[in-house]
Amino acid sequence: MHVLGLTFSEVCEALRPHPHNIPALRRAYAAALRGELSDDLLQAATLPVVRQQRDGDLIKFVQRLTSGLETESVIIPMQGRQRSWRTLCVSSQVGCAMGCTFCETAQLGRLANLSAAEIVGQVAAARQVFDADIRNVVFMGMGEPFDNFDEVIQAVRVLTDPMGLSLGKSHVTISTVGRTEGIRRLAALGWRRINLAVSLNAPNDEIRSRIMPINRVEPMDALRDALLDYPLRKCQFFMIEYVLIPGVNDAREHAMELVEYLRPIQCCLNVIPYNPRIDSPWPAPSEESVLQFIDWVESAGQFVKRRMTKGRDFMAACGQLGNRELRPRSRSAKVELGMAK
Repeated sequence: MHVLGLTFSEVCEALRPHPHNIPALRRAYAAALRGELSDDLLQAATLPVVRQQRDGDLIKFVQRLTSGLETESVIIPMQGRQRSWRTLCVSSQVGCAMGCTFCETAQLGRLANLSAAEIVGQVAAARQVFDADIRNVVFMGMGEPFDNFDEVIQAVRVLTDPMGLSLGKSHVTISTVGRTEGIRRLAALGWRRINLAVSLNAPNDEIRSRIMPINRVEPMDALRDALLDYPLRKCQFFMIEYVLIPGVNDAREHAMELVEYLRPIQCCLNVIPYNPRIDSPWPAPSEESVLQFIDWVESAGQFVKRRMTKGRDFMAACGQLGNRELRPRSRSAKVELGMAK
């Protein structure tokens, strides 16, 4: 049988120098027989890992695309009461067009959308190159997933197909800055078990518009309407992400405004201590201020969790991904990357 003009044995022979990829390719081959995968998955599954950095079991790894651009992904160790597992934070774009002032990725602008194959290839590399038992995949790396909706959705299909990488949809989380059209399109798919996270980061439109330009087009009321229309299961909730930035959104009045905004939404507030980007105008918050903010919202009746900081020392934490050296500095470079109009 042939896929992409190659028999499976020919694919294996071509990849003899990379035996760690064979199990992933076998699964990819089986799925390709069913027409589920895009025709460049086999190539994407073998994108080279060109750099890696570690802090214990936390690993940030970089894969180079054929264009010369790079994806960044992070393997995050998770520990429960009786078991441990790994979560993989994947990128859906190289760079991001959203312009959030606190985010390192936003400083690149959007350089490229990743294909479904390049997204799935990040998971394949984590499993095969690093032998990581990936139980959860979160679209919280570089990029706004709903700005690359079709490829992200195809990647989720591959990740959750029994003949693909066989993750349950309840083990996949898509994080958005609040693209209401994307939220409604995801709802229309009827994928009741997939998880949705929203990067809110502000208690009101004034602050949010200042740090997240998307809010000037899609303000908080429109975002809340989209979430209230979303068909959550009774046992499910949105993850509302709130990056706590000193002097910007961390006062008691901000906490109270936030609780009132979230009151009608079935959600868990996830407080994320700010991880400074390069040349950041803000420092990381103190531990005392993080605990105080959590206490304020919890006392007001909001279910809240705290995102533990991991990988901040080598730009692997939330909001720190992206290699600015790849940012084109001239029109000719943009033309070469296919970015110029």
